[in-house]
Amino acid sequence: MSKDGNYIHRSPRPPIDNQIPLNSQNVSMVDFLLVRTRPFSNQSALIDAASGRSLTFEELHSSIRRVSRNLIARHGIKKRDVILIFAPNSINFMVAFLGIVDSGAIATTVNPHYTIYELRKQVDDCGATLVFTVPELWDKVRDLNLPTIMLSTGNMRDAADASVPLTQFTDLLEEAFENPPIPDQCDNLGVTLRNNLNDDNDDKDGVTAALLYSSGTTGVNKGVVLTHMNFISSSVMVMMEQDARGEAPNVWLCFLPMFHISGLCNIAFTSLCMGNTLVVMAKFDMEQMFMLVERYKVNNIFMAPPIMIALAKQGKVTRFDLSSLGRFISGAAPLAKDIIDEVASLYPDVKVIQGYGLTESCGIISLVNPLMGAIPNGSTGTLVSGVEGKVIHTDTFKPLPPHQLGELCFRGPNIMPGYFNNMEATTITLDLEGWLHTGDLGYFDNEGRLYIVDRIKELIKYKGFQVAPAELEGLLLSHPEILDAVVVPLPDDQAGEVPIAYVVRSAQSSLTEKIVQKFITQQVSPFKRLHKVSFVTSVPKSPSGKILRRQIIQKLRSKF
Repeated sequence: MSKDGNYIHRSPRPPIDNQIPLNSQNVSMVDFLLVRTRPFSNQSALIDAASGRSLTFEELHSSIRRVSRNLIARHGIKKRDVILIFAPNSINFMVAFLGIVDSGAIATTVNPHYTIYELRKQVDDCGATLVFTVPELWDKVRDLNLPTIMLSTGNMRDAADASVPLTQFTDLLEEAFENPPIPDQCDNLGVTLRNNLNDDNDDKDGVTAALLYSSGTTGVNKGVVLTHMNFISSSVMVMMEQDARGEAPNVWLCFLPMFHISGLCNIAFTSLCMGNTLVVMAKFDMEQMFMLVERYKVNNIFMAPPIMIALAKQGKVTRFDLSSLGRFISGAAPLAKDIIDEVASLYPDVKVIQGYGLTESCGIISLVNPLMGAIPNGSTGTLVSGVEGKVIHTDTFKPLPPHQLGELCFRGPNIMPGYFNNMEATTITLDLEGWLHTGDLGYFDNEGRLYIVDRIKELIKYKGFQVAPAELEGLLLSHPEILDAVVVPLPDDQAGEVPIAYVVRSAQSSLTEKIVQKFITQQVSPFKRLHKVSFVTSVPKSPSGKILRRQIIQKLRSKF
């Protein structure tokens, strides 16, 4: 791991340059996918977990192009129009997304649990002109008064009086145009870009493919502009891991939501680009997950920390054949060492791997690679190919050497060009040298391994000392009777803030506040001790597994 005088860390992995097509700033991510997967045309690309319905890569290619051309011809979609996908995971979700970006339009995805207010806020911000959804969500969509395409069939009696055009997704799959030829070589992709994308000379950072909304470092949801090049780069960074292992295409399971960058890019798009078979679950269910592993011989499962915690707490599962499993990959939030150790001991033939990324980095920054030797638990591995990193002091902004805690900054071809129509937030987050200031607190060790400690703005300031909530949460989760926990600051006149915890006990637990406080006190410095413990039935989290700490803090502060 090399680092210069400014303590810039670089990836120990092979260079990414020879994996990226020439003229890459003008390359369509769909053309990239089609070229990569041409050899696998008769292999299953997507399988629906509930119905068993599947698409081969050849069928996927055809479906994408039909959706793309019918959007242009029948719905009048133009370059840079924004199209919203408001739906749970499905095969059609991925076909719709790829069809949208292939048409030259921009896809924006929305959490299906959003309220009407939250949905309207995103639509107003991005200016969406068309919606893909499902009948179950029509009540939230109808008031948008936008043309709507239903990704699935269902009870549409409530839509009989709709004042906007309604179309079934199957109508977009009608063969209205002859499929254009797939380019022979990735290096020629730049000249085969769709005609309606060709004149983006004013878009110096590449053609925009998607707007995914993130709170970023400033706390308010903003549209993260992600280009075709961002998606291609991010997928190549993950693909190189499978190529390095010399693995043939295998089977991945996707239950992380496709509206989130992890499910959309790290799992779905990347998996397809590798020629892997992707088994798609509409939502997570532990029993169904194990059943699908057995049925489809799943090799890799990406999961959020709460699922990894549940795996550790429930003990080894023996009623299903899990012999095909090779990797559990966790991201979205730091995972405690004790949890990693427990899962690894329960499933000794499965490698437990941590990774780290952000929406602003198109989902990937670092990843543990077992081929590079032992990685200490708690590390999110080393930087992926093509990414540089540094740590800066949170007050002086000066670069810091290894093992010193500060704000993590990264740059590379997967980093967003900015936030949609928000120059102020872009300027705060991206500096003039292209560094993405993440708002995450962490450090590199001497070997270039990355450790994520917490969010800077979520640090608890106790008499000038910084307390990282994630550290205390990890300790709490190491207790056998604690299923989940969150630590937040409580305003205090003398200390400024003190750490308190909300804890989910197991059903038969007899834990009390004093027992939990003593358990933590025995393991931490005095300024990190818990001043209050409350027992709750659940900890609020996003669909990607991140604790909604800000939501808890706001409710807590409203009481004072």
